[in-house]
Amino acid sequence: MKEVNAALDSLEDKDAVAAAVAASEGIARLEAVRFRALGQLSRHRGGASSVAQEVAFELSIVDGHAAGLVATAEALTTRLPRTLGLLDRGLVGGYGAMKVASATAWLSDEDARAVDEVLEGRLPGRNSEQVRKAANHAAMMADRDGAAKRVERHRAGRRLSLRQGETGVASIEVEDGPAEKVAAAYTRIDREARALKTGGETRTLDQLRADVALDLLLGGQGGKSERSEVFLYMDLNTYLGLNDDPAELAGHGHIPATLARHIAGGPDTVLRRIITDPLSGQVLDLGRDRYRPTAGLGEFVRVRDRECRRPGCHRVAQACDLDHSLPWQFGGHTADTELVSFCRRDHRLKDEPGWNYHLGPDGALTVTTPTGHRYESMPPPLHEPRTEESPPF
Repeated sequence: MKEVNAALDSLEDKDAVAAAVAASEGIARLEAVRFRALGQLSRHRGGASSVAQEVAFELSIVDGHAAGLVATAEALTTRLPRTLGLLDRGLVGGYGAMKVASATAWLSDEDARAVDEVLEGRLPGRNSEQVRKAANHAAMMADRDGAAKRVERHRAGRRLSLRQGETGVASIEVEDGPAEKVAAAYTRIDREARALKTGGETRTLDQLRADVALDLLLGGQGGKSERSEVFLYMDLNTYLGLNDDPAELAGHGHIPATLARHIAGGPDTVLRRIITDPLSGQVLDLGRDRYRPTAGLGEFVRVRDRECRRPGCHRVAQACDLDHSLPWQFGGHTADTELVSFCRRDHRLKDEPGWNYHLGPDGALTVTTPTGHRYESMPPPLHEPRTEESPPF
């Protein structure tokens, strides 16, 4: 590898581009191998939906991307053989192939193969956006009546998604909303943002649009004000400014101490005392002094877990189901030592054939996949373990 890197360091511009092109073609060929392997796995499992979760584990990727890979693999190895052939020859990348699979997913097998044949000569040399447009056009031409029904299905599939970004930021998106409503909403947000852009306003127009949109969603403008809960985990010493250890915002991850103190100092903030084991940092008990009365055991489990306990899932525990690690009908008990938080999808996954869950006495959850691989999930401690010699501050 050192020799290869040394050779690359000596390349002229033209040769460097050629090397990058050759590498991309090689990556496409390897992606074809991966799609064939995933297609075989899905066929062997009878197309079970849990295949995507297993792939997410094995490839260390997020669930949405894993589902896209599996769906594309199924299409390429059955309905889109010519697109798969383009991958074999390095003429189309894996991302472009996913665009073709998505654009033709609604077609019959016969129409999908016809589109695949039409696209074979049109895709090489095109970027992913051009591939998407070409595939969508060909699909609509293959089934014009179905295209209208597809629009209805897409609009019926509208949803709101949350994407966590870098420290202290996140994005919220209305996906597949009706185009006319999305356009009208943007026009209103833009109009109100521009009205605020007076001489003394220091925020940019982009910042104002984002602030106006969030204000509208939270009831600051144009609606009834609502109280919303977010859960912030912060050491008392951090809260008091005695150290600058990061805090954790449930569902998002760690944030700097300065931002945590800013959030904790808000006018509507409710503080809650949590007692931890000093040696492990794990939650032992919840203080009872707070704005609303405690919900008991369920609240304790959600506070302890913070997020869905399935490794790789970050849905906040307050939006999860509580489930017995050992099913009730098999002798499970409703106790904090046997209850864990699972989002609704992973709650269902637990009942799929071949998936096994074991909760240890220390709270460690071991998930065994149908292929026998094991993954462990442990609620992160609220603070670093402390010894008697460790200073309190």
